[in-house]
Amino acid sequence: MAIVLKDGKFVKLLGEGTYWFWNEEVIVYNMTAPFVPPINMNILLQYPAITNALHVVDVKENEIVLQYENGFYKNMLTTGRYAYWKGLINYEFVRINLDNYEIDSNVDKAVLLKTALSGSVRAFVVESYEQGLMFVDGKFNRKLGAGTYYFWKNATTIEIKKADTRLMQMEISGQEILTKDKANIRVNFYTQYKVTDIEKALLENKEYDKQMYTMIQLALREYIGGFTLDEMLEKKENISTYIIESLMEKTNGFGVQITNAGIRDLILPGDMKDIMNQVLIAEKKAQANTIMRREETASTRSLLNTAKLMEENEMLMRLKEMEYVEKIADKINNISVGGGGAILEQMRQLFVPAKK
Repeated sequence: MAIVLKDGKFVKLLGEGTYWFWNEEVIVYNMTAPFVPPINMNILLQYPAITNALHVVDVKENEIVLQYENGFYKNMLTTGRYAYWKGLINYEFVRINLDNYEIDSNVDKAVLLKTALSGSVRAFVVESYEQGLMFVDGKFNRKLGAGTYYFWKNATTIEIKKADTRLMQMEISGQEILTKDKANIRVNFYTQYKVTDIEKALLENKEYDKQMYTMIQLALREYIGGFTLDEMLEKKENISTYIIESLMEKTNGFGVQITNAGIRDLILPGDMKDIMNQVLIAEKKAQANTIMRREETASTRSLLNTAKLMEENEMLMRLKEMEYVEKIADKINNISVGGGGAILEQMRQLFVPAKK
């Protein structure tokens, strides 16, 4: 296309062809490129030939326009006036009002990732293991599941608060607590929990995890303070059940569910350890003495029963004598026996005292 000017004024618009002019200015345009007016655009647009030949796009201060050529995204137009030739390229223009932060569904997400649009788009990511709450100008708007969310940049403030919904673990370490009998012990405790209601956790409570930490501390002190040291050592396995049951209703108010809990370490002071070790040693010694006395009693009873049998049975007595002689002979290198009597009788007289 070409525009003919004379003395700086528009004369006519020319299509394809060969023309001869005298003393006129002719400006030739490539129809695949944006139109750049040779004179004031407002003057040109007074002529129907120009308005019929051009796409004129006016972009206001609170707008952007997405330009598509033959169905493909080409450019983002900001505030100003733009003109394109009709006929050769199929243009499409998507007008976006930035007063609205929501992005219409007719805008392709792939277009939002273009470099030119990066300054006009804000993105928030909620991971697959998270849930989010959206706040617009400080007011709760809606709950968000996993995904990527895009919004236009404008004067509206958008904030996304997120919570991890996976199973979490809280460590409560180095808690020094007095038992009922004033023994000072140090406890390391753990709790496993998960967020079940994100609105309660983030909307109705401030720093729900810190509040839960304090509640578990108080529950530990209440439980341990109700027992003496010996009772506590015997019942320490029950503490997890107590913590879970006593805090269930309170943590539900935080939007949190405790699934497991337990004592990791129960540490006694140094002097208390020495005392407990002494008590343990004394107990073990007493047990050992009891076992020894029981075994001695059983052995004595067995000897008594054997003696009664031997007293009642002469043959059993002779067999026992021969057993003793055999044992003694194992310990002696030489035995000298004199006389012509029976050897067994002489040896019996040597080792077995005569009955009175």
